[in-house]
Amino acid sequence: MKKFVIIMLLLPFIGLSQDQLEGVILETSTGKEMPLPGANVYWLGSTIGSITDEDGTFSLPYKFSYNKLIISYVGFKTDTLTVNKNRYVRHVLEPSEELEAVTVTARKQTTSKSFLKATNTITVSSDELLKAACCNLSESFETNPSIDVNFADAVSGTKQIKMLGLTSPYILITTENIPAIRGASQAYGLSFIPGTWVESIQITKGAGSVVNGFESIAGQINTELVKPTTDDALFVNLYGATSERLEFNTHFNTKVSDKWSTGVYLHGNTHQEKHDVNDDGFLDMPLFNQINMMNRWQYTNPEKGVVSFINLKYVNDEKQSGQLGFNPEIHKGTTEFWGSEINTERFEVSTKLGYVNPEIPYQSLGFQTAFSHHKQDSYFGLNLYDIKHNSFYSNLVYNSIISDSRHKIKTGLSFTYDHYDELVNTETFERTENSIGAFFEYSYDNLDKLTMTAGMRVDQHNRLGFFVTPRLHVRYTPWEKSALRFSVGRGKRSANIFAENQSMFASSRQINILNSGGKIYGLDPEIAWNYGVSYLQGFNLFDRKADIAFDFYRTDFQNQVVVDWENPFEVNFYNLEGDSYANSFQFEFNYNLFKNFDLRTAYKFYDVKTDYNSGELEKPLVPKHRVFANAAYETDQKDNGAQWKFDATYNWLDSQRFPSTTLSDIEYQLDEYSPTVATLNLQVTKVFSPKFEVYLGGENVTNVRQNNPIVSADNPFGSNFDTNFVYGPIFGSMYYAGLRFRIK
Repeated sequence: MKKFVIIMLLLPFIGLSQDQLEGVILETSTGKEMPLPGANVYWLGSTIGSITDEDGTFSLPYKFSYNKLIISYVGFKTDTLTVNKNRYVRHVLEPSEELEAVTVTARKQTTSKSFLKATNTITVSSDELLKAACCNLSESFETNPSIDVNFADAVSGTKQIKMLGLTSPYILITTENIPAIRGASQAYGLSFIPGTWVESIQITKGAGSVVNGFESIAGQINTELVKPTTDDALFVNLYGATSERLEFNTHFNTKVSDKWSTGVYLHGNTHQEKHDVNDDGFLDMPLFNQINMMNRWQYTNPEKGVVSFINLKYVNDEKQSGQLGFNPEIHKGTTEFWGSEINTERFEVSTKLGYVNPEIPYQSLGFQTAFSHHKQDSYFGLNLYDIKHNSFYSNLVYNSIISDSRHKIKTGLSFTYDHYDELVNTETFERTENSIGAFFEYSYDNLDKLTMTAGMRVDQHNRLGFFVTPRLHVRYTPWEKSALRFSVGRGKRSANIFAENQSMFASSRQINILNSGGKIYGLDPEIAWNYGVSYLQGFNLFDRKADIAFDFYRTDFQNQVVVDWENPFEVNFYNLEGDSYANSFQFEFNYNLFKNFDLRTAYKFYDVKTDYNSGELEKPLVPKHRVFANAAYETDQKDNGAQWKFDATYNWLDSQRFPSTTLSDIEYQLDEYSPTVATLNLQVTKVFSPKFEVYLGGENVTNVRQNNPIVSADNPFGSNFDTNFVYGPIFGSMYYAGLRFRIK
């Protein structure tokens, strides 16, 4: 094995033979330059070409005899560039204009799937995020059928996401490919990334790339942030809701010198009104204040092939929930009123350095580092939970080719360090984790038929030991406008049982760890294999564009830290003995019904089961069936940029299994399954000009509400109290309005 790893790491440094031309293709969207994925780039009079990636970049073979580069994309003007030498190409495509006799129109999709990538990846653009209020990242998936969003409990107001039937700890969530939502930030971290900071989101189903680590099991969600060089010079977003939630976002970007640009991004939100629509004596949503700031620096030197980013972030988040009469200054630590406070302070600094060899453009080097300090002080009634988490991450990645651009390789080294210090009621848990790893990934890219990415990494971890992580993704095109994909991969992770399951503190349950001698809370690491197959087919239906997609994924756990809620008075953590799996099937049909009107529909089926101590059971609060539909229409844009945009999203969720309550007092026993739930969200946007727009929307406009989401709300310090039986909306209808203003 050691010889194999050494050979793999040395491969990039073996002499290679062919020059590569690299560059980036952009478009102008809402007054700012944005990457244009899926554009065709090829040499005139040849069959040599490439397709731009999610970030608009491309690479293709270069010879001195090639001097005319064609760049095309449906709906944009086709440009021909004269290339007299091998240099980095940066080009902005302009939208196509009307012709005298024939008008050819096309619109870039706000959510797109690649027919060419080996991975099953969905790209969500910033335009898609604007279809909903999108106040933070946890609320950015309402219009996406691949991600499930629901409240974690009935008091904290926190939304949790799921993919392939598994909760977010099994998803690698990264910011610009740096792991971001993990450890102490797992429960609330998605709410610390404002929606206006997001340039695009890439959702990859199945085991991700070995380049990004070994923890990914169900998939990866990568968030690309806005860049100082392409974002607006000034951007302002104001938001207000009928719940009296208020938000403010502003971006300031400026060019400091020829090579340096910087941006300051500010976000603030507050909610100070008490609501109890269901009259159970508890707040339907918490009171909160959040201040979030980021300073971003970008260095670009194309002559020397260097691009670098430095990010500084700070967030202070305060939440209060509980009974209407709760006053933390008086009632904290008493049994007069039940209340909770969650106060979080987080600081992050990250750097990215990219270098492309000007003499050998197909060789590049990337280096990433990230440090974060996370401190949360919280209590839930009489339960106390504090956590401090210091984390450091670094990753060195070398890219090159073998023989020609069809054969690409990535190799490198990574190092991670995490120190946790937790206080759970009166007991302290402290541990340090560190790992060093090496990875190698080979990609074969024949755009006509076959694309393959095969990777392997080896890691030495102080608590998980030495282990190997293999991953494989294959894409085959059997016929035109089709993509058949297969993937398999292994993931391994430490389960942070307290940070990842904080909703259990908002109950009267006793927390038990059934120790088996492992090195993380006495438990063993989680290990799982993920297998997936998917098919995408594009076609024309009544002369309008359409596509269908099928995918099936299965996750098999070799070991899992089982979270057992089946005793209503306890939460038990123990290692899996038996089987645990998650089967996910999804069918999508997307159709451009008529001009400027897009319809997206999906059906999803989950089969998620685990062997508990009490036997094999369905995973609680996971609907077997889900139906999704989104309709989007926009009017033609006028000469002054004015237009209307309309959006509607419908979600239907099947009944969900409740954890057993047969041991509860008779008045607190629940049915085995919840009722079904259907919600409808609407939004209308009026664009007055490229600089100014207003929006008005409604969430859950049919006013669906879950009755009695809190068990034993009348006796919160009794043995039956529990806030974890949430299957649908609590507050009911909520309407909002806002405005966006930008200066390029």
